[in-house]
Amino acid sequence: MANLPAAEPLRIVVPDDAPAAVSGSAQENILRELAGLKIYDSLATEPGVLLERIREADAVICIRNSSQFSNEVLNQCLKLKHIAVFGIGVDMVDLGACKQLGITVTNVPGYSAPAVAECALTLALSVSRRVRQNDHLIRGGNWARDPVGQLYGKTMGIIGAGSIGKRMAELALAVGMNVICWTFNPDHNWGNRVGVTWGTIEDVLSTSDVVSIHLRLSEQTRGLVDEAKLALMKPTSILVNTARGAIVDEDALLLALETGHIAGAGLDVFTTEPLPPGHPFTNLDNVLLSPHVAASTLETDSAGLEMVVDNIRNWMKGTPTNVVA
Repeated sequence: MANLPAAEPLRIVVPDDAPAAVSGSAQENILRELAGLKIYDSLATEPGVLLERIREADAVICIRNSSQFSNEVLNQCLKLKHIAVFGIGVDMVDLGACKQLGITVTNVPGYSAPAVAECALTLALSVSRRVRQNDHLIRGGNWARDPVGQLYGKTMGIIGAGSIGKRMAELALAVGMNVICWTFNPDHNWGNRVGVTWGTIEDVLSTSDVVSIHLRLSEQTRGLVDEAKLALMKPTSILVNTARGAIVDEDALLLALETGHIAGAGLDVFTTEPLPPGHPFTNLDNVLLSPHVAASTLETDSAGLEMVVDNIRNWMKGTPTNVVA
């Protein structure tokens, strides 16, 4: 009997490792032991670039949400059977197309909750205490002792009480804030245990001194915080968004900030990323900007990448874990 050709090894592609997450990590060697591995050290923001990089892949590790796995791109990737998202949100992947094409999509739930919540609280504290403005004053040779805000005794409103929103609530309570939450599926046992109040999204927006958003981007949440909802906020309040930019109507938020309808905002995410040079947000003194790094700490990067590798290993075994679609 003639010898049959050996099966080709699986091909794993990282199309957008910029800045480097996989390359140079301990998990890179493990991935190379599992399959053939190709890492691209630049973003794949253009559909044609992404397609060229993943066309022959069996599995893809999505690092940056700027890579858009659209129906058009996926239908041209005939070998692709697994997209392992390095993150919680999977809004960059057309899940419907993946279901039709038999592509498994996995994520890494809960890995970054402490880091994102810390970033959200940092943004809230920094805006309230005018950290950015006072830093600039001192660097310019000036000195100011104008009163700043404090969060102790104020109300933290949380929109989205999953793992990140829950951790944010715990941090706010530790600061001495009252906490009111709205979410699609409230965990009343947890709420009773830690001491938060539940309300409608309108309740949260109208009563809170800080509103922090912790939702996934979906058809239900896209544009959820619109002009009408922003109008409910107090003129002394602060909006913090470390979730996804498109959850908030950015034009309406700009108007609210420019007119003083709300006092300030701390933003780690934007509808278009990177934020274009000269964007109106960059001209506002009452906005603190961060380049979508809330989840990026040494600790979370390591833990999340380990989960990604486990998801790929388990998928290869036929027992996929953390399956989204």
